[in-house]
Amino acid sequence: MRSDLHVHTHFSDSNFSVRRTLELAQKRGLDCIAITDHDTVAGVPMALALGQSLGVKCLPGVEISGFDFQRQKKAHILGYNFCLDAPSITELCSPLLKRRRENALWQIEMLIKLGYSITLDEVLEKSQHSASIYKPHLLAVLLEKGYGQSDYHTLYQTLFSKGAPCAREILYVDVRDAIRAVKNDGGIAIFAHPGQQDSFDLIDELWECGLDGIELHHCDNSSEDKERILTLAKRRPMILTAGSDFHGNYGSKVELGDVPATHSPLFGSSERTTACRNLGTYGRA
Repeated sequence: MRSDLHVHTHFSDSNFSVRRTLELAQKRGLDCIAITDHDTVAGVPMALALGQSLGVKCLPGVEISGFDFQRQKKAHILGYNFCLDAPSITELCSPLLKRRRENALWQIEMLIKLGYSITLDEVLEKSQHSASIYKPHLLAVLLEKGYGQSDYHTLYQTLFSKGAPCAREILYVDVRDAIRAVKNDGGIAIFAHPGQQDSFDLIDELWECGLDGIELHHCDNSSEDKERILTLAKRRPMILTAGSDFHGNYGSKVELGDVPATHSPLFGSSERTTACRNLGTYGRA
């Protein structure tokens, strides 16, 4: 089974609709994907229905923007196979989506003050399907107008990276609360791309909160990061997943399904073994 368990759609910060994403998955020969939009499950029911009609298994998913306030590091949590109404996830993330939108409105004002040709209406058109306004929507407008010479990352660094004029972080949710919300909704909680923030020292604490596994294959996990994850997997049974972190034409040029295609079952406790097989994830004894 070829799976991609980290995929975004236009319900958050991709410019691909759910249908377009699933049709691309079908074209690329994927058997299973998980829609993991940032802090929203709004696209999940549509994805499940369309996936069934297209012959692509689609898993309920979400990526919660978590933060470890002790270490001052971002720590995102991927949630899978939760109940579809997801009351705990929705309650936790709704204020975050509001803060994200308010911050984006401030960033638009800053861009206008800096002399960039951008309007709220233009951004709202880009984000019309999204649960909030995300930085890629602002960047898409600017790139279409010729700013940044079509170089997404350079323009991002110029405007939004630490110390840049439009850089202002929003308050994320405590990563432990993110895990609890996923578990309360009957889901499986996976620590996303720990190599991105070098957050390995956090994993033991998160395990005590109910963490089920770690995202092994991700473009921000180096080969050394993957070895560290596999070493951790020898100490305790855990689910190991793989995902492209696909955002359509936004962000990095990673393609849907650009993850290793070899699968093996996870052996360990019966509960986590069953969860792993249901996910179609990677595993290691």
